[in-house]
Amino acid sequence: MAPRPPFSENRSMSILNKALAEGYAVPAMCCYNIESIIATVKAAEAARSPAMVLLFPWAIQYAGDALVKAAAEAAHSASVPVSLHLDHCQTPELVRRAADIPDAFDSIMCDMSHYEKEENLRLTAELVKYCHERGIAAEAEPGRIEGGEDGVAETVDLEGVLTTPEEAELFVATGIDMLAPAFGNVHGEYGPRGIQLEYDRLDAINKKVGDRVRLVLHGADPFDEEIFRKCMAAGVTKVNINKGMNNHYAWTQEKMRGKPLTTVIEAGTDAMQAAIEKYMHWLGSAGKA
Repeated sequence: MAPRPPFSENRSMSILNKALAEGYAVPAMCCYNIESIIATVKAAEAARSPAMVLLFPWAIQYAGDALVKAAAEAAHSASVPVSLHLDHCQTPELVRRAADIPDAFDSIMCDMSHYEKEENLRLTAELVKYCHERGIAAEAEPGRIEGGEDGVAETVDLEGVLTTPEEAELFVATGIDMLAPAFGNVHGEYGPRGIQLEYDRLDAINKKVGDRVRLVLHGADPFDEEIFRKCMAAGVTKVNINKGMNNHYAWTQEKMRGKPLTTVIEAGTDAMQAAIEKYMHWLGSAGKA
């Protein structure tokens, strides 16, 4: 097995550090199948934008290394910078399993947010070290973002806990490279309360730790360009998108029911690509590759 490149050349961090320096954010697309992976790479190449392909641990549980390796091949052979990230990896065993797949993940979210704070911090520090030794960047979630997401172990019944700047500092001390703050954002549906984000909290977190870690926005599916701009002004450089892409595939399948499968697959890929390119323009990453 060829040695991994040094951590200074980590794809995910190179992409996000450039975004911070140049004042834009990067779309990180939650992919469940080869169509969404291909759509992300095609969108990045068409818009000349950096991008991140996100998989969930479900991809490994469902297909072993197969989908991971296909995603890595697609991302790493793109003509623009595209990295492969594992989102919401919720057990130490799965983090280590994923980190040991050769030439695959550029970054992993070590999501121990379902543990109490002290255990979350302890496990995160252990797993960050494990990832860094393999040239892989690490993300963590101080506090706990409300809600649940398809492909992620069920935490929807756990109470959301908003991140404080002081807590963010504790997590930075674990060695993480990316931090996903909880500031009113929600995984999945926002419900009757609607979108109520605490931008002052996000800004305070950015002022405290934004010089040392890249800030990540979760729960962004229903957001519009104005909300993204406010989050970017408060330091966000990575924006996770799920239904904002995948719903277009589902709608295409419904619309084209009974048509030849290859036609449906290609049309679904095209619909997702168009949605991703819209995000690239909203986030300002188009033309930056």
